[in-house]
Amino acid sequence: MGTTHHHHHQPTTFPTRKLITRALYVLLPLGLLHVYLFPISFNQPKLITSTRSQKTSSPSIPSSQAREAVEHRHRPRSPRCDYSDGRWVPDSRGPRYNGTSCGTIKDGQNCMAHGRPDTGYLYWRWQPKQCQLPAFDPVSFLRLIQNKHLAFVGDSMARNQLESLLCLLSTASPPELVYRDGQENKFRRWVFHDYDATVSVFWCPFLVKGIEKSAASGLNHNKLYLDSPDQRWASELDRMDMVVFSVGHWFLHPAIYYESESVLGCHHCPEFNHTEIGFFDVFRKAFKTTLKVVSWSSRPASSEKLVVVTTFSPAHFEGEWDKFGACPKKEPYKEGEKEMEYMDAEMRKIEVEEVAAAAKSGGRLRIEALDVTKLALLRPDGHPGPYMYPNPFADGIKEKVQNDCVHWCLPGPIDAWNEILLEMIKRWKQDNN
Repeated sequence: MGTTHHHHHQPTTFPTRKLITRALYVLLPLGLLHVYLFPISFNQPKLITSTRSQKTSSPSIPSSQAREAVEHRHRPRSPRCDYSDGRWVPDSRGPRYNGTSCGTIKDGQNCMAHGRPDTGYLYWRWQPKQCQLPAFDPVSFLRLIQNKHLAFVGDSMARNQLESLLCLLSTASPPELVYRDGQENKFRRWVFHDYDATVSVFWCPFLVKGIEKSAASGLNHNKLYLDSPDQRWASELDRMDMVVFSVGHWFLHPAIYYESESVLGCHHCPEFNHTEIGFFDVFRKAFKTTLKVVSWSSRPASSEKLVVVTTFSPAHFEGEWDKFGACPKKEPYKEGEKEMEYMDAEMRKIEVEEVAAAAKSGGRLRIEALDVTKLALLRPDGHPGPYMYPNPFADGIKEKVQNDCVHWCLPGPIDAWNEILLEMIKRWKQDNN
């Protein structure tokens, strides 16, 4: 190592000691720089590199911030938990709110105030098989939606989930109703002033443009325009940071379907000379249109948006809806005790498939399914039943009594939907930081 040779083969003497000394001057600072940027850890798990492009740290960043940035960049992500796979287990804690402490419960779902005598349905929690589902933390949720707008779009099941969330959040901060439009509170907006957080609900039982059957419209069937979104929510999409879509049950009603301004067919409309088509394909088309509109939203590319689809929630009618004992169960089904019916499974399957297809669009848009169909299926005890009205048996048991075996008592099983929603928003925020 003492001598090197040039092209003319003239020997040049270069002392070994000088070479080693100069090499140390060069290598030592490089080694220190490497330790500074990539501190050695003997207990760290194997690093999982994010597939997203990362910005390199500026040399001017102070050392503590540089280390934090590097550690965050290489922090391993925990595997996703399948929250839909689990069981209901007893929970002695009970609900976080009640029928009097929360002022935003829809009258028909306030089972406690309406005299439901049993309370066992309040003492269960959802336990996923793969992970723990933490109890709802209202402060964490409010911090995650601070300076943001969270919108629920859909039918009365979307409203049911929204009202559950408002009750859960109101245990930490009072919401103020700042906007109301339409009958039956179909369009409302609240602000949590402590966090400058906005939560709203948009009535839209088809997601696409539709005319509902009613005495006012003179229709005994619905009209759906499958290639056009409902403008009540679509026109405000750019002002939403998080959107929860939840629909399904209205698609089971008689309807005429339009596409490109022409009649595509109808469901259960014998009085018209239209082709009878099932509602499954129509349900899929409505979701395709909805998620396409969301993907094409004119929101600036620098802004993230979370889109959640709450999957179909089965009803639990046993016999006629207006007979005593229509949904009489007092506790959850056990695993394997209740088979999911074909229609419920198909509605869920369509939503999950369309979400998966839309999620491939990439960009800064996150689209996920809040898969609650199994959770809901196993809770026949959580509906208002006859207690959709106050004290239905004050004058004794009646053979004829209206029952709600579709929506959920508040408090009730649907609070677990929002526990999962909180975990989904947490992960979305972590992935974007």
